[in-house]
Amino acid sequence: MLHVDLDQFIAAVEVLRRPELAGRPVIVGGRGDPTERAVVSTASYEAREFGVGSGMPLRLAARKVPDAVILPVDAPAYTAASEEVMATLRAQPGAVVQVLGWDEAFVGVSTSDPEARARDLQAAVLERTRLHCSVGIGDTLVRAKVATGFGKPRGVFRLTAENWFEVMGDRPTRDLWGVGSKISRRLEGLGIRTVTQLAHADEAPLMAEFGPRMGPWYRQLGRGEGASVVDDTPWVARGHGRETTFQQNVADPAEIEHAARTLAAQVLDDVAAEGRPVVGVGLKVRYAPFTTKTFTRKVPVTSDRDVVVAAILALVAKIEPDRPLRLLGVRAEMQMPDDAREGHTPTRGGW
Repeated sequence: MLHVDLDQFIAAVEVLRRPELAGRPVIVGGRGDPTERAVVSTASYEAREFGVGSGMPLRLAARKVPDAVILPVDAPAYTAASEEVMATLRAQPGAVVQVLGWDEAFVGVSTSDPEARARDLQAAVLERTRLHCSVGIGDTLVRAKVATGFGKPRGVFRLTAENWFEVMGDRPTRDLWGVGSKISRRLEGLGIRTVTQLAHADEAPLMAEFGPRMGPWYRQLGRGEGASVVDDTPWVARGHGRETTFQQNVADPAEIEHAARTLAAQVLDDVAAEGRPVVGVGLKVRYAPFTTKTFTRKVPVTSDRDVVVAAILALVAKIEPDRPLRLLGVRAEMQMPDDAREGHTPTRGGW
């Protein structure tokens, strides 16, 4: 199977629209104004050389690269470009496509020469969309996904059971798909620092730390094992969320409630378009300067907007009084169909 990942996707789309930006450091984030509170959505390779990365405050990114071109996020443009790419992948003979996001997908193919097939796929995407991509080849989804990182940019790399430990064994666990910095620190607390150590770890401590389901799953991840079939069943969003970053810290309860109600109305419009009832709500709060907390609450299965808003406001009441906020987010979880393959819809604004 193949994992296709578009190179610097958002920045590449912007450069296609503005060819004069080719070769220049390009940063995309927020409304394109580094004086406002916003984070980097993506950065071109030229900007990344200065240490700019996704999630970095836009103000800091602008200081790192004073001559960078900073552009606002244009989600409709990226959605349109992504749809062209995915249509190209689906048009390949015998391909089964499982979309992971705007800029990546698994592609199941039957071939005796996966490297040649990967190169053909890269050429097809480039011809139709003028976008470059990297392709990972693997005998499991995990290995294909991890392999792509070794192929970037514009390359092809293969990871299988035969070379998994040779390539990945001595690498830190954070290099695995699904293991971020927080999980890697918890693994370090168990004396597990490398992929090989995780692959051969005793399950008991892992289960004690991460639970009976996730503990064994992390060990399996260390082996690069898991699903080996691309599933093109359309995913179903578990929930919808919206968030806003205040340009000035907000502590007034009335302002916070107003913002929560506004976000809730937007979320409920998104939920209504799905046609499924709500089963839970969440609230994300970022206190100044940068401490984030989340609150969740289950609700009886309902499509009543007033009931959902009341549940959200009950979470708002948990916000520490007189403590300034810099960000507020609202989320609603929906009832899942019995036959659904779960996915998630990224929050507009980041959550």
